[in-house]
Amino acid sequence: MMKPETWLQERTFHHASFWDLKKLVEAKERRGLSISLCLPTLNEEQTIGKEIVILKSELRDRYPLLDEIAVIDSGSTDRTREIAASFGADVYLASEHLQQYGEHRGKGENLWKALYLLKGDIIVYVDTDIANIHPRFVYGLVGPLINDPQIQYVKAFYDRPLAFSQGLRPTGGGRVTEILIRPLFCLFYPELAFILQPLSGEYAGRRSILERIAFPVGYGVETSMLIDIYAQLGLDAFAQTDLDRRVHRNQETVALGRMAFGVLKTFLSRLTQQQKAVFHDAASNIMRQFETTEGRYQQVEYVIESLERPPMIEIEEYRQKFHPEPQEV
Repeated sequence: MMKPETWLQERTFHHASFWDLKKLVEAKERRGLSISLCLPTLNEEQTIGKEIVILKSELRDRYPLLDEIAVIDSGSTDRTREIAASFGADVYLASEHLQQYGEHRGKGENLWKALYLLKGDIIVYVDTDIANIHPRFVYGLVGPLINDPQIQYVKAFYDRPLAFSQGLRPTGGGRVTEILIRPLFCLFYPELAFILQPLSGEYAGRRSILERIAFPVGYGVETSMLIDIYAQLGLDAFAQTDLDRRVHRNQETVALGRMAFGVLKTFLSRLTQQQKAVFHDAASNIMRQFETTEGRYQQVEYVIESLERPPMIEIEEYRQKFHPEPQEV
């Protein structure tokens, strides 16, 4: 087991280390790996076309690093799915698949169903609101997995300038990480505090570990991935890659409050499961915030459930598809 300080030095990469796509494809083919890109969407018609064009032209058409590019959609009411299909992505509406297990909406639901729908040995997840999309958002994450079979999961980090109507503010971003998640990791999972941006929306993992962890359907999915993989494999299974800069739309503080509420609920559930803390009462599902109208404060309640999908390996249809029993002769 590496010491965390050693891990930080040896498992922290820069995307430029993987710029030679020809070499990376050759290594991928030598190891017999297949790689799938999952783009989770909900009303992303402004950015989805550009993402697919850039990633497909460079990483599928010019260099066959990706074996498939798929949009997993939560039920967009704009032209997201139509645009994605027109630019050559495989498009799936999440609610139409594994219907026998019910339907939920959320990013985590899309990521979970991607394991069933996509075929890759490595799954790379990239958010679809990135204004400065570049192939490094993919090859920077899959590069460590291709080159080192010991690495199981790679997380992105980057500078996150805040986008405003007047332009970009050069510093900022990662607000929920620094105010909530990093303090919690320092208290309960100090080794995970060495991951620079635990809530980043870009990461890649081997199917062999992703299929063995639960997926919260909502805000807590990034946090649960880290904690659950760490519980099974330890810090040595992780790596992280500097992708330089990510420009995207930024949420208002009140929206981040709801996100923090959902993330915290997931975190508390992991503390309970791993017997790191005991809570005598069930946590509330109600997030209360306030808005001001003509000098008067009005309470607004949001119901934020902490629903989770089980490890995909427990789903019979998945086992039949990816782990079929050998036929008796």
